[in-house]
Amino acid sequence: MRIFLVVLLALPLPAESLRYTINWPSGLSLGEVTLRSDFTRDPAAEKGAGHWAFELNIDANFPGFAVREHDQSIATSELCSTQLDKSAARGVRNTDERITFDLVNHTAMRESRNAGGRSEMQVPPCARDPLAFLGFVRKELAQGRLAPRQSVVFGAIYQLRLTFKGAESIRVADAMVDVDHLAAALNGPASDHTFEVFFARDAARTPVLAKIPSPLGTFSVELIR
Repeated sequence: MRIFLVVLLALPLPAESLRYTINWPSGLSLGEVTLRSDFTRDPAAEKGAGHWAFELNIDANFPGFAVREHDQSIATSELCSTQLDKSAARGVRNTDERITFDLVNHTAMRESRNAGGRSEMQVPPCARDPLAFLGFVRKELAQGRLAPRQSVVFGAIYQLRLTFKGAESIRVADAMVDVDHLAAALNGPASDHTFEVFFARDAARTPVLAKIPSPLGTFSVELIR
């Protein structure tokens, strides 16, 4: 579930903080998600150059286990990932690792800080972690395009394909919101998942709702206004 739970005008706002509730199919809240973004300009570089910093926090209690996660992503102004730090606890299982992206040699080095070990993988020229990819999807939607199928790096390499399901109006936090409805298919080394994401038709294409199927039912991640 971690991977689901990602300009100025066409990208996330330069200093943006979004808060979501994770809901059980009955509507009961299981916890919260916060998503933050910040863009820092480089005064010594060309106009508009700089880097994005994204942060994801999950604090939830699912049936039988708790999930605590803190992810930090750094990406170029073009939303190519340069570093991803992941720290997570799922019940008794803990993960603490860093992925460093080499934009010149198109590789990514994964280092585990709690279990030890390093591994290198080949990645696309502009590889993206899930948070950078979410920013890229928002940028493309704002420019009237759908992000093409591509690799997303989150420990392993996943293939993610989006399908545009149409523009519609949905209820979010007791208010009607005009949205773009996307369906996503995620294929990994040992897993296949589908989920839906709804982006507001505002300038930043704010993600307002996600629906994630599971054996226990379809969970929702809804923006809190």
